[in-house]
Amino acid sequence: MRGVMAVMVLALAAPAWAQQDDAETPAFDRPGLGFSASVLPRGGAALELGLPSYERDRDDDGTRTTQYGTDLLLRVGLGANLELQAFGSPWNRLREAPRNAPSTTTRGAGDSGLALKFALPLESDNHAIALLASTSFDTGSRDFSEGGTQYQLGASYEYTFNDPWSGALYANATRGGGEDEFSWSPSLSLAVSDTVSTYIEAGFTHTNGKPSTSVAGAGVTWMAAGRVQLDASFDLGLDRNSPDLQAGLGVSFYFE
Repeated sequence: MRGVMAVMVLALAAPAWAQQDDAETPAFDRPGLGFSASVLPRGGAALELGLPSYERDRDDDGTRTTQYGTDLLLRVGLGANLELQAFGSPWNRLREAPRNAPSTTTRGAGDSGLALKFALPLESDNHAIALLASTSFDTGSRDFSEGGTQYQLGASYEYTFNDPWSGALYANATRGGGEDEFSWSPSLSLAVSDTVSTYIEAGFTHTNGKPSTSVAGAGVTWMAAGRVQLDASFDLGLDRNSPDLQAGLGVSFYFE
């Protein structure tokens, strides 16, 4: 209930943000598998919320899992092309329904972490590159935790073809919990109007000792107010090892 009330308050506050100056709002990191290849200006802050995320899957034994979760990302511009991030997943709900057996439901928080993002200073207006180094900590509940500290290094490259079209390539390496994981994702975006954009993406992940996974999907963003973005997205599994469906709704705010 408290979460619903908070969303309502933020929604009511949206017109106030719309009345702020017309300076261009920096790119948000959500939605999508990757992140934007830019950082917030010094003193700027962004709050990006997934409300909620959703995942559905059925394994080879017929067990069906359904998970809802909330994602929180706080970004603060430090200047000198640097940005500090804090992230977490305050609430999750997992339902497991085995074949011919009673279902079980668990709730809890996920892991949290910190990250530092650096945008490379490039002279070209068509190219943008950013690096993101992050560490997540084992702060979540048993069913929603990776089980140990993880270290990640990601890179995002964006190229603007023309006013409406742009493309991006994202890659990320993860080490922790005795596993090494590498994932990458190409995407293509189209600005439909001054306030609405869409994109398509694919994602591929390889984890040592485990089957590789691949997904593909799309999303849409809408600048509902000058500094408030709403988003919706989904990804479908392309093989038997990937989740059948991942989807999410989100809202992002920029403060200066």
